Amino acid sequence: MRIFSGIQPTGRKHLGNYIGAIRQYVEGQDRGDPAIFCIVDLHAITVAYDPAELRERVYDTTAILLAAGLDPERCILFRQGDVMEHAELCWLLSSVTAIGELNRMHQFRDKSAAQRELVSAGLLFYPELMAADVLAYRAQEVPVGEDQREHLELMRDVARRFNARFAPEGQEILVVPEQRTPEVGARIMDLQEPTRKMSTTGGTPEGTVYVLDEPKAIEKKFKRAVTDSGNEIVKSPDKPGVSNLIDILAAARDITPAVVEEEMRSARGYGDLKVAAADAVVELLAPVRERYEALRGDEDALEESLARGAEKARELSAPVLADVRDAMGVGPRR
Repeated sequence: MRIFSGIQPTGRKHLGNYIGAIRQYVEGQDRGDPAIFCIVDLHAITVAYDPAELRERVYDTTAILLAAGLDPERCILFRQGDVMEHAELCWLLSSVTAIGELNRMHQFRDKSAAQRELVSAGLLFYPELMAADVLAYRAQEVPVGEDQREHLELMRDVARRFNARFAPEGQEILVVPEQRTPEVGARIMDLQEPTRKMSTTGGTPEGTVYVLDEPKAIEKKFKRAVTDSGNEIVKSPDKPGVSNLIDILAAARDITPAVVEEEMRSARGYGDLKVAAADAVVELLAPVRERYEALRGDEDALEESLARGAEKARELSAPVLADVRDAMGVGPRR
């Protein structure tokens, strides 16, 4: 099983990133053959950004991934911009992608509406580059959050369309990947606005729990978490605040929401649920926070690790790109 996933280097990583993606990466590195994880700096430049800050954020993200348990000896971890096969394959795949498909992507519509100056062509092509990221490695599985389902479906359509047009009959040049999302915690919501996803850009400061938050900060945010009317601790569509806390507690302890509901039957109220969720999150994130500082302080070591990963990534992606070029009639005949 070949696994691939990418993570943005922009913004501080929060609890939703950790549960929905990072923890999946760590678990996947023993299932993957290989497991490939990419810090997608090329995606980050599709909106306004500061170049110096981007480089710092790449180091931040690399250190968090390593602190969380990614081992470069057991997986491939690299920076997207170091492997040019991604950009070339993106362009080649554009020939089998309809402009209408890209225009309909929710993320493009939302982000382009928020831009006050330039809506870049890169923002429109974001899902195309994401497709190239995965298809360049013939990955069978993509661990991502539920919010990426639309992009995954486009990726699958692009792979099928390419194979139908360019692959010899009965063969596949590109692998059609499957999405993998965690059974619990696939969509962690803002503690202050539990109908909105936790986010570093669109969320509230008090409702966003960061991976590197100190325990007291985490406890304070959970103590102030918005709940719902009544006092019954159950998952329900009309109880978004309580449901979010149940999901967070279940994900942090690796149990089901049903087990949380059963354990909370004797609770004195929502306060007990908030305390239990805070304690579980503090325990979950403590090892990452403790290891992060030492890793982040050695940028030379981070660069060396990313460079080694990029070399391994190129060894895998170059043959795929060569097959695509040959099938499309691009460049000299092989």
